[in-house]
Amino acid sequence: MAVTIKKMLVSQPQPTTSKSPYFDIGKKYGVQIDFRPFIKIEPVSAKDFRQQKISILDYTAVVFTSRTAVDHYFKLCEELRITIPETMKYFCITETIAVYLQKYTIFRKRKIFYTQNGQLEELVKLIHKHPKEKYLIPVSDIHKDDLMRSLSKKIYYKTATMYRTVSNNFSEDESFDYDMLLFFSPSGIMSLLKNFPTFQQNGIRIGCFGPTTAKAAIDAGLRLDIEAPTPEAPSMTAALEQYLKKEIGDGNGNGSQLNKSVPQE
Repeated sequence: MAVTIKKMLVSQPQPTTSKSPYFDIGKKYGVQIDFRPFIKIEPVSAKDFRQQKISILDYTAVVFTSRTAVDHYFKLCEELRITIPETMKYFCITETIAVYLQKYTIFRKRKIFYTQNGQLEELVKLIHKHPKEKYLIPVSDIHKDDLMRSLSKKIYYKTATMYRTVSNNFSEDESFDYDMLLFFSPSGIMSLLKNFPTFQQNGIRIGCFGPTTAKAAIDAGLRLDIEAPTPEAPSMTAALEQYLKKEIGDGNGNGSQLNKSVPQE
């Protein structure tokens, strides 16, 4: 059976600008690209947060591992009518998140810290350089404990559930006839299997961004066809274009003559 990739689902919200690389890729390779998150984020209400018996102002530093955590931390503080002191310090896993903080606070080097490579190990080292701080870590109700397990007992910290990750269910009348699915979180893989408990991959191609997402796919018994980031493809769109160019050509009919059959399982 010949390989055909005509319709693809990207499990993220549709880009707000027409300059997204996804639109260029779709046009170049003749692929219909739909955007539909498999998961959605819901905020924890002030009432529910109070049940955790956490006082935000008891902490002198906040650790952010995503922009989602940043948004929900500041929105919850606003809902609770908490004025965050200027002395609060912020530790971010990437520079991108650190820069994003400018949406809510003035960027000062003495209060905002971030890793140079976006690696968890570097974030842990950064936190350990400031052992006297009391750390608050905003998380989803579904989260991995890798960071917390890596912190020494000398570090005082508390996780605070500030948002929930829920499955974005598909209705019974929605078609699901995609040749390729792209995922960006382990929760997306979980949502796929929840929505379609009898899902059979067969010839459907699956791409994952990030090692934890890839592991979740493999643990679920799925075949991984695209994985990013890599040194050659630092983004999902770069990895996607590399794959499509090899599989269905460069837009001029010049594709690989290899892999012209779908692996049977």
